[in-house]
Formats: sequence, structure tokens, C-alpha cells
Amino acid sequence: MIPFNDLKPSHTLLAEEINAAVLRSVSSGWYILGPEVEAFEAELAAYHGVKHAIGVANGTDAIELALRAGGIGSGDEVITVSHTAVPTVCAIDETGATPVLVDIDSKNYTMDPSAARAAITPHTRAIVPVHLYGHPAAMKDLIDICDTLGLLLVEDCAQAHGAKVDGKPVGTFGHLAAFSFYPTKNLGAYGDGGAILTNDDQLYARIKRLRNYGQTKRYANLERGVNSRLDEIQAAILRVKLKYLDEHIGIRRQLAALYNTNLSGPVLPEGSSDVMHAYHLYVMRHPQRDQIMAALAEHDIGTLIHYPIAVHQQEAYTDLGYGVGSLPVTEKVVKEILSLPLYVGLTVDQVSTISTAVNEFLGRQ
Repeated sequence: MIPFNDLKPSHTLLAEEINAAVLRSVSSGWYILGPEVEAFEAELAAYHGVKHAIGVANGTDAIELALRAGGIGSGDEVITVSHTAVPTVCAIDETGATPVLVDIDSKNYTMDPSAARAAITPHTRAIVPVHLYGHPAAMKDLIDICDTLGLLLVEDCAQAHGAKVDGKPVGTFGHLAAFSFYPTKNLGAYGDGGAILTNDDQLYARIKRLRNYGQTKRYANLERGVNSRLDEIQAAILRVKLKYLDEHIGIRRQLAALYNTNLSGPVLPEGSSDVMHAYHLYVMRHPQRDQIMAALAEHDIGTLIHYPIAVHQQEAYTDLGYGVGSLPVTEKVVKEILSLPLYVGLTVDQVSTISTAVNEFLGRQ
């Protein structure tokens, strides 16, 4: 059996350091917004070369609080993509704003800047591009749009820890950036967690209030906030894992390169010379996706689809009014994409086995 994902090998590699970090945190007697969170925030900001990082409870909260800090609320429109995890759109909903969903580029599956530009109305206040699968969105074009029209730019970096454009990490292009530390991410906690990055001192101060009931200090609430705090134990674990993030991305990139060499027939992940793909997921594409998935299952090879149903096709979001054919690239892509196993601990031999199974199936067709 080759599982789609296995988190145990990466834990085993770092177990001694992680266990020590957890013990240090537990023994300290300080469990919420203490020295571990402060240290992780400083280290995360330094890794990205930005002024501020703010730990929050999860990636969905990170997007919502980033938008709220930027003044987004009822009556506003926020442009994002339908080809993403539902939490991206859920976070926009939670601010009271209206999500406006646009189509994607057919090669890297991230926001099509021309589609974003065409969707702008007098009510548009922000754009939330998603760096999907570890591939950065077209930030140069999106920055130009936002700068020209005075729109807030919030990067959804939940799947792209460590990805870069022209050597610059994602999360450093927008006014704000949201990260998730869900356990399967390139930088994953052992539970939920998230963070927001910014270079803006005022946005930083407001997010710190908003994550903790709007407090400026104990029992002094300047505005209405929420409870969204990264806990000390998760911060201690993330401090260890952050040190190895680049090394682990290197492993992912090596395995992805092996897939690219071995596979013949599917459309493979495509980058460009200015992009460093972080390979949170390895997503191939083929019209016979479902048959390939079934054939791999016969070989005890796990696969998943990210994502089989676009947000605008979800029952919960039919009220947004996107009919069949409204986002044609997205609707075609979701029928053809397939995520193959890719994680720290997956072996070269296993990648070869998976590649052979895919090629053998296609060779019989």
C-alpha cells in the first residue's frame, strides 16, 4: 500500500526536537499567547523578510481577519477563484462581503488576471489570489491591478509555504497574506493553526486586537473581535518545523521532478522560469482521470482530487448565481485533475511504482 499521504515519516525525522519543544512548552505553564507564539511570529516574519507575523487559530481565520483588518465588510465585493478549497470563500463570507468568483489559468490553475480585471465593479474592494498546489499566482499582474485601482490584495498562501517568484517568497507581495498550518501543509502543525503576514504597522496592530476580542490590553476592548489565537504548543512545534521547511521543500521538488521525468501522457505541473514551485501537491491532469484513479487503487496506490467540485458548483454556494459554463476553464479542470502521492518520506522507488502504474494503464488504452 502506498498511501496518498503519510505524516509519520516527517515526524520521525524531527521527533526528538519536536518532543523537546512540546515538553518545554507544557512545562512552562504558559499556554496561550506566550513566548513560544512570540518567538514563532518573529521567526516566521524573518523567514519571509517582512516586518510582522501574527499567529491565529487557523487559515480560514487568517483570511477573514486580514480582510476585516483591511476594512472589508458588508456591501463590498472580494474577487477570488472558484477552484480552491471552500475555506477561502467561507472566510470572505464571514466578513459580510460578497465573494466574486473568477476563472483560472489552464496551465497553473491559479487566478487568471484578465478574468479578475473583467470582474471588477464599483463595489470591488479586494482581491484574494490563491497560490494553489504550491504554485504562485500571477502576482505581477495582480499587483498592477490592485495598485491601479486601489484594491486590497490578500494572498492565500495556505498551500504555498516556501514558494517563490523571482526569488521572493509568496506572502510578501500583497498588503496582507494568510497562511494555514493544517497538518498536511508544507509547514504543518499537529492540529489547527494559521498566521497573517504584513509590513503595515497599522494592519498589524489591528489584527493583534481582532484575534483577541478586540482588546488593546486585558479588559480594554477597542472594537469587536474574535477568539482566534495560535496556542503555545503548536507554535513550539512550528518553530522546529520552520527550520527544516526549505530542506523538506527540496525533497518534494526532487520527487516532483522524478514524476515529471517518468510520466508520459498526462498534463504535468507546469512552472515558469521566474517561479519556484513548492509542490504542496503533485497534480497531473488527464481526460481519463477517474479510470486512472481506479487503476491505481487496484495497485493499492492512494490518490485524491483537489478539488472534484468547484466552489460555485457546491450546493452551499448556488445562491452566488454561477450557472453551468460560467467558469469554463475551472469546470473542465475539475473533471481531469488528479493528485498523486507526494510527501516527505515517500521514496524514489514508490514514485517509480506509481509512475509505472499510470503509464501502464495509459499504454493499454
